[in-house]
Amino acid sequence: MEYLEFELPIKELEEQLDKCQVIGEESDVDVTQTCKQIEKKLLATKKEIYKNLTPWQRVQLSRHPNRPYTLDYINAICGDSFLELHGDRSFKDDKAMIGGLGKIGDQTYLFIGQQKGYNTKTRQYRNFGMANPEGYRKALRLMKSAEKFGIPVVTLLDTPGAYPGLEAEERGQGEAIARNILEMTRLKVPIITIVIGEGASGGALGIGVGDKIMMLENTWYSVISPESCSSILWRSWEFKEQAAEALKLTAKDMKKVKIVDDIIKEPLGGAHTDRETTFKTVSKAIEDAYEEFKNLSPKDLVNKRIEKYSEMGVFKG
Repeated sequence: MEYLEFELPIKELEEQLDKCQVIGEESDVDVTQTCKQIEKKLLATKKEIYKNLTPWQRVQLSRHPNRPYTLDYINAICGDSFLELHGDRSFKDDKAMIGGLGKIGDQTYLFIGQQKGYNTKTRQYRNFGMANPEGYRKALRLMKSAEKFGIPVVTLLDTPGAYPGLEAEERGQGEAIARNILEMTRLKVPIITIVIGEGASGGALGIGVGDKIMMLENTWYSVISPESCSSILWRSWEFKEQAAEALKLTAKDMKKVKIVDDIIKEPLGGAHTDRETTFKTVSKAIEDAYEEFKNLSPKDLVNKRIEKYSEMGVFKG
């Protein structure tokens, strides 16, 4: 288990608890009461820390190395029913963008999401979750197929941004993202969007247009990362905490300005501390969202979606 800097008091108490339990197992000393006291203090410390998280600390939690990624959610929710589909039929298959069909109960969904890696090798293989234009074109190809067969779409957002490399720009990165945004606004099937980690810039928006947009509690959604914002405004990454505060990028901030519709509560300590509960909560959120839109006609669905986005933002004359 890895700990972030602000979680170190929790680490100390958990180590004390482990030592206490070992003493109880290896000797005749009754340490039951001591263990209970440590457990009580541990729970109180966790509640205190996670109740008062700063925006930057939530950004850190969204990047926790043990946090579940897109394929973890899909495999847990769909089990063996998931069938991954590949390629954009134009250039190649982008490993940073996952897409395929899976079932929740008796209902089939098209799942799309960015996938990060767990170690150096898989991070390189997945390009750190940063999709190239072919990734967005693959996503669009699959969404248009889902529309043809009346299958609802679920997108899972977790990316530090679209890949900014020269070759990506040469192949039309901006156009691919813009095309996806346009096509998703008029897709004739329900689209359910969930931010499961980092929701950065156009990389997230390229699969982020939805009828129902939700964020897990310890995620962020913004036009730019705090570090990049800090480097532009202050010419240094040292002000990333102030940048995170100013960007208003947390789930609570996003709900307040009506960019997202709902916040999905995470287990105490973050999604990685109790994966099974997180997967069940996300699965139920998808099912509930689909129930909300499944009986709408394609025309009403598209009109409602366009109206939803038209109302976003504040204009002062």
